[in-house]
Amino acid sequence: MLPVLAPAPTVLPEAEWTARAGAHRQRMDTWLTPHQERRRTGVAHPVLDFLFTYYSETPARLRRWHPGVGVVLTGEAATERLGWPFYAEVGARDAAGEPVRGIGLDVPAFLAKRRASVGWVEGLLAGTASRPGQFGCFGMHEWAMLYRPGDGEVRHEQLPLRLGQAGTDAVVESHRVQCSHIDAFRFFTRAAEPRNTLRPTRDTQQQLEQPGCLHATMDLYKWAYKLGPAVPGELLADCFALAADVRELDMRASPYDLTSHGYAPVAVETPEGKAEYVAAQRGFADRGAVLRQRLLAVCRELLALG
Repeated sequence: MLPVLAPAPTVLPEAEWTARAGAHRQRMDTWLTPHQERRRTGVAHPVLDFLFTYYSETPARLRRWHPGVGVVLTGEAATERLGWPFYAEVGARDAAGEPVRGIGLDVPAFLAKRRASVGWVEGLLAGTASRPGQFGCFGMHEWAMLYRPGDGEVRHEQLPLRLGQAGTDAVVESHRVQCSHIDAFRFFTRAAEPRNTLRPTRDTQQQLEQPGCLHATMDLYKWAYKLGPAVPGELLADCFALAADVRELDMRASPYDLTSHGYAPVAVETPEGKAEYVAAQRGFADRGAVLRQRLLAVCRELLALG
């Protein structure tokens, strides 16, 4: 007899879940198809490539819709997933209470390999959600990555600087740099590191991340794919869409001149640019708060089952 997931899982008929899988693939192809065409032709994109280079999930895996933890798929098409990682036959009951055989997340196998990671992500997301957002950084992390660069520290050499090197340095020197995110801070130039008011490390990441940070918001996408296939495809796509929008602001507010690529600058060195940046930052924080709670729910359901 097949084990039945506890609590009682949601059972999806084949017509319903295959339609959701198709809609997910179509939605993700909005970003994936142009990316793969650029890669095929050797054309770099200074904004969107980040979503596929810094973040490591492949287009093939991004196109795969997953139902997430606590959901069972029925129908012949579901059997293909028995060849996918962390899927197994599970028992469940349909709406009439009759036992059905389906395919779903192999929770014991998933937790045997990833329980520690799930716990760490849960702690990070919960800690971030518990803090007030900070909205006074004005995107200076990107400027600090270009401040008085030494040997080997020049980034994106093919992109011109909107204010030139001297102008870029002057902006950093006229602002308080207060980056709380380790994966932004670690790219600061050696000259910029002492100017930061914080010293984020991997060990302090759970204590320092806060919901106003653009990089913490983009990283919701990272935690979504790292928790796959326990995360529903719709949640993964929502996190990717938010990361893409945040990445655009991050680069528009950077020192780079991206007008030739169709991106108007957010001139954070001016009062008007600061106001525009903070307004967008607050909107992204609000969107991120909702997605963070959805990811937390996945983590907590997994931990409750393990």
